[in-house]
Amino acid sequence: MMYDWANSAYSIIITTALFPLFYKQVATNAGIANSDSTAYLGYAVAAATFIVALIGPVLGSLADYQGLKKKFFFLFFAIGSLSTAALAFVPEGNGIFLLIVYAITAVGFHGANIFYDAFLVDVTPEKRMDQISSRGFGLGYIGSTIPFMVSIALVLLSDKGVIPLPTMISMRLAFIITAIWWIVFTVPMLRNVIQIHSIPRDPNIIKGSFKRVVTTFKDIRKYRNVFFFLVAYFFYIDGVGTIISMSTAYGTDLGISPTTLLIILFVTQVVAAPFAIIYGRLSQRFTGKKMLYVGIFVYIIVCIYAFFMKTETDFWILAMLVATSQGGIQALSRSYFAKLVPKEKSNEFFGFYNIFGKFASVMGPLLVAVTSQLTGNSAYGVFSLVILFIIGITVLKFVPEPGLKST
Repeated sequence: MMYDWANSAYSIIITTALFPLFYKQVATNAGIANSDSTAYLGYAVAAATFIVALIGPVLGSLADYQGLKKKFFFLFFAIGSLSTAALAFVPEGNGIFLLIVYAITAVGFHGANIFYDAFLVDVTPEKRMDQISSRGFGLGYIGSTIPFMVSIALVLLSDKGVIPLPTMISMRLAFIITAIWWIVFTVPMLRNVIQIHSIPRDPNIIKGSFKRVVTTFKDIRKYRNVFFFLVAYFFYIDGVGTIISMSTAYGTDLGISPTTLLIILFVTQVVAAPFAIIYGRLSQRFTGKKMLYVGIFVYIIVCIYAFFMKTETDFWILAMLVATSQGGIQALSRSYFAKLVPKEKSNEFFGFYNIFGKFASVMGPLLVAVTSQLTGNSAYGVFSLVILFIIGITVLKFVPEPGLKST
């Protein structure tokens, strides 16, 4: 759970809040139109997630071998955290290189999460997975507010002239703070969590991994419940991830000031923490599947409301709606899937979980990017995500509760 505390700083500061604002300012200074700069950010997110989606299953298959899960986790954690620090040193006028480094941070962040999520089967029995996963997300939201508050303070004090630093320099310092936070609080994970479920190593683990991925891919439809869940997840998590990654850019396009956006995002983190835990507790009473239905329905409302959003108050309302379900839907998806898969092949299956999620994350930002450019209005891109949630909730109906699973 402490790794949720550690890496959630990246989620809020880099993915959602400060980096998009930093990039939008760089783009504005370069004379790039708002709709175009939003589109370029969408393309960068899509490229990074496409890379992780391609390599995820093979990496997951490799990590299923005894003693390799933590090594691969550390590799991608190092790539993500160090490249996050590197964002602070990209020359301000080089927007393309800035997006390239950002894409590398995303590859590291999402790659590490493949192995982190798969560790859920190693640290708790099935009956506690919803609770542990939800608490992890809740702890992450709480922990992320600390570096986020420091970062907001730096930016706001710079913007008001209280401290003798340009606002853009304060944002660069925030990137370094994020990296340090991520690194320091990952230490408990590295020291204390061990791989329990594994398979014996083949003489040639790389060749064996490719063979196992091909075999699993061919046979994945035999795991009927897993297959249907992945299809449902593909659609609904697409909308969730797109709204998270593009929300700040969308708010900027509406004319909301960077200062206001930062405050809104901070309050969103605070509100999201207890709701993530509430989702976990309610899943014990109403089942995880029913709570996933609730989360998807809330996001449908979010997309419809966003289309008609005009004012800063509207954005506040939208943010609070997202806060009620953002952590819950991700946490319960993770634990729901962990209950469905064979424990000794958890990394490989979470590799497919990742590939479905990440290919979906390619589609969502591209959909928003293309629609924004074609219409000149970002609202149409957000509204188009409704269909993805509807498809997701429809397919999810075919997935039984994990206690009733069959292969």
